[in-house]
Amino acid sequence: SGHRCAAAGIMTEEGDVTPEKGFKLLGIIDVQRTPCARESILYGSLGALIAGLGHFLATSRVRRSCDVGVGGFIITTLGFWMYCRVNNAKLRMQQKMVEDGMRNRILFEGSSRDPNRKLNSSNQGRSEE
Repeated sequence: SGHRCAAAGIMTEEGDVTPEKGFKLLGIIDVQRTPCARESILYGSLGALIAGLGHFLATSRVRRSCDVGVGGFIITTLGFWMYCRVNNAKLRMQQKMVEDGMRNRILFEGSSRDPNRKLNSSNQGRSEE
């Protein structure tokens, strides 16, 4: 049957899960575990290819086109990295607000501070009139 991939690592035939080593880029960033890193590198590579190839087709200067490609990689990677991180931060803040709202609803449900209780009592008073 061989090895099967588990969520946290590699599952062996005996059922043991051994942690899978991540891919480290330049020995610094673990691309598989760092949020936004994989996508940033992929989009940066695409940006480098487009910028370098476009510059080469326009000018036929090889060395300068390589420089433009490297610049395109850096700009695209950093740009997408920042965009992705900001979106992740917004998402985390929204999740925290929802969690706090759910926690407060559970905490205040049935008490005098329950907003639904005030709405229900005002609606019941109007329907009786």
